[in-house]
Amino acid sequence: MKHINFCAFILMLACSQVSEVTDSRQENWPSYLGGSDRNHYSELTQITADNVDQLEIVWTYETPSAGQMQINSLVIDGVLYGVTPTLQAFALDAATGQELWLFGDTLRHWASTSRGVSYWSDGDDQRIFYTIGSALWCLDAKTGEPIQEFGNNGQLDLHKGLPEIAQNKFVISNTPGTIFEDLIIMPVRVSEGADAAPGDIRAFNVRTGELEWTFHTIPYPGEDGYETFPVDAYQNEYVGGANNWAGMAVDEKNGILFVPTGSTAYDFYGGNRKGENLYANCLLALDARTGKRLWHFQTTHHDIWDRDLPAPPNLMTITRDGKQLEVVAQVTKQGYVFVFDRITGEPIFPIEEMPVAQSTLEGEELWPTQPFPTKPAPFARQSSDLTKEDISPYASNREELMAEFEQYDTEIYAPGSLNGAVLLPGYDGGAEWGGAAADPQGGILYVNANEMAWIHRMIQAPKEEELSDLSPGQKLYTSYCIGCHGADRKGNAVSNYPSLINIEERRDKQFVHEIIKNGKGMMPGFTTLSNSDVQALVAYLFGDEKQEVGQSETSKQTWLPYRSEGYNKFLDQNGLPAIGPPWGTLSAIDLNTGEYVWQIPLGHEPALEEKGINNTGVENYGGPVVTASGLLFIAATKDGYFRVFDTSNGELLWETNLPAASFATPATYMVSGKQYIVLACGGTKLGTPEGKYYVAFALPD
Repeated sequence: MKHINFCAFILMLACSQVSEVTDSRQENWPSYLGGSDRNHYSELTQITADNVDQLEIVWTYETPSAGQMQINSLVIDGVLYGVTPTLQAFALDAATGQELWLFGDTLRHWASTSRGVSYWSDGDDQRIFYTIGSALWCLDAKTGEPIQEFGNNGQLDLHKGLPEIAQNKFVISNTPGTIFEDLIIMPVRVSEGADAAPGDIRAFNVRTGELEWTFHTIPYPGEDGYETFPVDAYQNEYVGGANNWAGMAVDEKNGILFVPTGSTAYDFYGGNRKGENLYANCLLALDARTGKRLWHFQTTHHDIWDRDLPAPPNLMTITRDGKQLEVVAQVTKQGYVFVFDRITGEPIFPIEEMPVAQSTLEGEELWPTQPFPTKPAPFARQSSDLTKEDISPYASNREELMAEFEQYDTEIYAPGSLNGAVLLPGYDGGAEWGGAAADPQGGILYVNANEMAWIHRMIQAPKEEELSDLSPGQKLYTSYCIGCHGADRKGNAVSNYPSLINIEERRDKQFVHEIIKNGKGMMPGFTTLSNSDVQALVAYLFGDEKQEVGQSETSKQTWLPYRSEGYNKFLDQNGLPAIGPPWGTLSAIDLNTGEYVWQIPLGHEPALEEKGINNTGVENYGGPVVTASGLLFIAATKDGYFRVFDTSNGELLWETNLPAASFATPATYMVSGKQYIVLACGGTKLGTPEGKYYVAFALPD
């Protein structure tokens, strides 16, 4: 499971002797997104607007395998902790990039993504926590060895503490757990289908792995919010989700854990979960020690639009009417920022409940209103802002797209329908998992956003009798796979859903079998399928299914009358966004006033840049970092650049092309008087080339 570079480890120990002398010149990046306040903020000032153009690559680390990396590295006392594309954890000398230890099987290519690790210490007891599939591992931070007294010889199954109906369901974690005192509170990812596990929030003891407390996001009888679901929802095998997958923030002084939650599953049809559906799509304020609810606010009622809260909130101090207020600010996929008093949950700016359109789908009952913050204004365009004149001027089939656009609903909360609606911001936001950066005392929030429109359309699901003439494998494909990969199995390359045509020429059956069971990237694993079901599905995909495979053994498949047509972007015939630019933005919002300081396009579309068309903005994943010297560092864009902006006015100060696109949030830190910025460059997403490097920048000596 593990390889240790002993020479490098001895070097690390030697350097630690020096660090006692030079500690005042070292600054850490000790927690996911920089700190428990999740502000992506550093007090470091060595790199400034005057010298940023001198930045150069000072070291690179090549991971054992290539692929998408979303990691925000941690740096503690001169040691950098990260994760490879195939889920090996490692430690590096943060000044040189030299490997100190590597944990995990380099021959086992786990297919899910990771956003990093968590760190806890008590004197000489220093621990790293990270996940492989459904296993939470606890490692000695100095050696990479599993801590035997934690869980089962160093690992804990994230099904622990979930009800019996969830024990065989898909449960993993992409995002690091939140550390508070001797607790680690774990975000989890579950299926978005009707087979989803419930998203209970659970805290575990960092020393032993024992379950300390649970908060039910689908309430049990006698719990507040129980009446917002059907009476059996908490034990219904086909109502799940309402999970936190994006991570949390914690106010350590006041002992408050802030938990943004996602949608109730199934994501796009809620006829079997009538009601407001607390505590899905909520910002929850919990007592961090006990899990007791202090307050909550639901940002989307009875969600059928996949409007998960996509990132941890920011904990900031603002000034209102001459008084300093401690606030929590939550960005959303819709492009809204909701701002609340941390203690009371009172909105800082008024929020209005406004009527929205109702569904035409049989059995669906939408909530009659949705919340709209009066300030700040949305940081991304919304579908209700669009007219046919907003169709891209760069589309060669513009007239055709204008006619298509007029067929769709365009209200911001247009209900899913057989006709379809333009969803802008799209399923990925607006804000996405990279989250926002903030000046925690100055009250300025910095958020990058996507402005990609998607087509939100429902189709009638086939009934059991309509599937009866299909082979077992084809029946399973129709039930589980068709929404993303299409009836023709051609997939959707621009939406990152690969073609399954001739898959036997690219992958072997064992690889595909493992992907179906364990998931890959944003594809969930279908853990409830029996081995014979998976074998039948694989045989169908490989074109050698035989009727004697037998009937599907899946005990019960949930049947809902409607399902999503799939994740389809609204594109022109060249694969570019059908609406005009900007297609990605970067904004600075003054939360003291609710007004914008500036907003600019972020990135260039490579296909248009070749024609001299710049500043279109592009899709982007991964967040910014801001420093006390007035700089904002961000990669995130599919054009593969790393950029630095002036926080006061949005001026681009410096940019450089990376060895692969970095869909990750940078980390900045100081070792022996030198400030570094490190990025994980894995590419892969949005059709970009694969990469396998961590890249560190610094000023020349």
